[in-house]
Amino acid sequence: MRAQEKLSRAPADSRASSASLGAVVRRLRGENGWTLAEMSERVGIPVSTLSKIERDKLSLNYDKLQQLAHSLGLPLSSLFAGPATPLVPSTGMARRSVGPFSQTLELSTEVYDYRYLCTELLHKRMIPMVMHLRAKSLEEFGELHRHSGEEFIFVLEGAVEVHTEFYDPVVLQAGEYLYIDSSMAHAYVVAGGFEEARFLGICSSQEEDLLEELLGQSS
Repeated sequence: MRAQEKLSRAPADSRASSASLGAVVRRLRGENGWTLAEMSERVGIPVSTLSKIERDKLSLNYDKLQQLAHSLGLPLSSLFAGPATPLVPSTGMARRSVGPFSQTLELSTEVYDYRYLCTELLHKRMIPMVMHLRAKSLEEFGELHRHSGEEFIFVLEGAVEVHTEFYDPVVLQAGEYLYIDSSMAHAYVVAGGFEEARFLGICSSQEEDLLEELLGQSS
């Protein structure tokens, strides 16, 4: 039994660890020697908002993260990385990421809870995330999102109503999926009388670095 237990254990650093956006922003500001006011001027985000982010009292949605990273001249993936993570792409072709769902970057907004997966891998062309959706109408969702590349979602729980600028809305039940051109404005809301829904989302692009290419939008 002792041998079996020993074999089942993995090294503590062999899997992705959880990340905090606030900790990463504090680190970036400290490395550059900026005050909150100086960073606010550079990234176009109010001092009060940056302060809340650093204290993990406020999070940012996907589009706002793009704006922050773009203003800092960084790939968006660097906002998900720990201090020991190199900011250069791997030259090999054998990268992999393994980890439990509990060890992901979680960001919460009024519309979504995002769980970004595989955050330690930089310069990815595929960004996987699990999204917990609460908005039940377009009014709650707000402005439709758009960014370059393509997007795939697979509904895990509940039902999701997908709105796009060129197609009639479509309702996806658990076990159903959708693939769209992400440059087409789109929004997701809870459907079918459910209080919430959960789905796997994957954004991809032919750009050299998807996360860096997606920067610059605000919602």
